[in-house]
Formats: sequence, structure tokens, C-alpha cells
Amino acid sequence: MRARLYALIRGFFAERGVLEVETPILSEAANTEPNIESFSTTFTGPVESSSRERWLRTSAEFPMKRLLAAGVGDCYELGRVFRNGEVGRRHNPEFSMLEWYRVGWDHLRLIDEAVELVQAALALCGRRAECVSLTYRELFVQTLALDPFTAPVDVLRAALADANIEASGLERDDWLDLLITHRIQPMFPADHITVVRDWPASQCSLARIRPDSTPVAERFELYLGKHELANGYHELADASEQRARFENDNQRRRQRGQRELPIDERFLSALQQGLPDCAGVALGIERLLMCLCDTDDIRSVLAFDFGRV
Repeated sequence: MRARLYALIRGFFAERGVLEVETPILSEAANTEPNIESFSTTFTGPVESSSRERWLRTSAEFPMKRLLAAGVGDCYELGRVFRNGEVGRRHNPEFSMLEWYRVGWDHLRLIDEAVELVQAALALCGRRAECVSLTYRELFVQTLALDPFTAPVDVLRAALADANIEASGLERDDWLDLLITHRIQPMFPADHITVVRDWPASQCSLARIRPDSTPVAERFELYLGKHELANGYHELADASEQRARFENDNQRRRQRGQRELPIDERFLSALQQGLPDCAGVALGIERLLMCLCDTDDIRSVLAFDFGRV
């Protein structure tokens, strides 16, 4: 099934003129996102830089955007990524990710293509899913009868009162994330693709912020049944704003007692030179395979899971 899926993906993008690229797995820089931990290793040979420490990528995003800034155009990568500390029925520290970028597109147009790809993958099993698209606010109002942009933190916590969650150090966005994973996501119908768009501006990551009456991040997440498959953005192209977000990440890391991580200066330099208007999305291959194979255990779709290597 994995081999068939890879063949489908490559054919899907070849038909659309999207170039397959390959970018480095090791980097001098790391992912500063406080909720993601990177693996590091040490290079023992001669180096031109001051640090021998290298970081295993958590996604191919930064080097792919450097290619976009250099003019490569529409592109995708299908490869391995690594996240430290994530292991269990739905996580493996080493996994496969499909990431692609479309020049001149926004996140809304990219949603349609992402849904089309997932439907094509489902067709490998003779299946098709109904698609539902709604905003982040609509999701919370319809499922929990609360407005995620205005509800007090105490109200968010009360909706998780029976979940036995350690509350110390949790902020508003943490509670919102927990509501999705513990209350909303498990209710998604198995035969549906659910797309959630226009997230809180505080959860923008690498997305643009749209200055509505309530500013929102031009971001979407795609779910197949209860499995989160993909996360996409109308990409931020402002180098100064991106640097400020990285620095804010490191500030949050310090506050949590986590290590401050090196910022990707080459990526910021590429943004400074000019990133074309584009949208991008990353999709977890194992999560999609779990849906295709009708399993809740990621180990079922890995030849060798973390406990066997």
C-alpha cells in the first residue's frame, strides 16, 4: 500500500507540473516551535561554522522555501522527518512526510488540491469521503457551543474538567489545542474529510495573518476521520515578522525551562531576498496509510517501528 501510495503521489504531481525536490536532513538550525523537539547529532570532521552540532529536520519547510526564493517554482518533497519524544500508537520518532508548495496560490485554493489528493488515495481502496470545510470558530461553536476567540480561559478549562489534565503552565492556546484533540477530533465521522481553516492569529506559526475584525491566521488543518493528516498555510513572506516569531518561540522555551535553539538564518536571508506569494502544506504519510489500512496503530504501517530498530 505504501508503494502504491508513493506511485500515486508522484503521478499526481507529475500531471500537474509540480517538481519533486530533495533537501537536506541535517541542518545547523533547528525548529524553534516549543511543542516540537528536535534530535541533534555532532559532526566530527572539519567545519567552517562555529558549531559542530547539527539538527535532524522536523520538516522540509525551510530548505524548500529557500528553493522557492531561488525561483524553483511549484515543488514537493516526499521524505523522512524526525521528532524527538513522540512515540506511541499514533506517533513514531521517524516518519514520512509529503510537503508541497504552490506559487501564486492561497491556502483556500490549496485546500481543494489537498482534498483531491486524499480522495485519490482513498480510491486505491475503492473508497471516497464526504468533505466538510468550516472555520475554526464555526467548529467550536457547532461542537462545543463556545467561541474560541472570546471565551474566557476558565470556560475552556471547564470543558475539559473530566479529562484529568495537569493545568500548570498551560496557556490559552494550549487549552484550545486540548479541546480539539480531546473533545472535537474524536467526534469527526470516519467517512468524512474535515477541513478547519482560519485559525487564531496566536497559532499562526509560519502563516500570514489576515486583519479581519478578529485577526486570523490563513492556516488550515485537514482531518480524515479522527486522524489529523495535514497542516497548511498561506505562507508568511515577511523576514522581520518571521524572525520575531522565532525569537518569541525561544522566549517561550526559556520560560518553560527548555533549551533555546538556533534560528535558521539562511532561511531568513532567503525571505529577505524575496519569497514568492505561495501556499504550502505538509501531510503525514503514516497517518494517511493508517486511514487506508483502517488501523489506529501507526506500528501497523511501519516495516520497523521505533521499538524494533
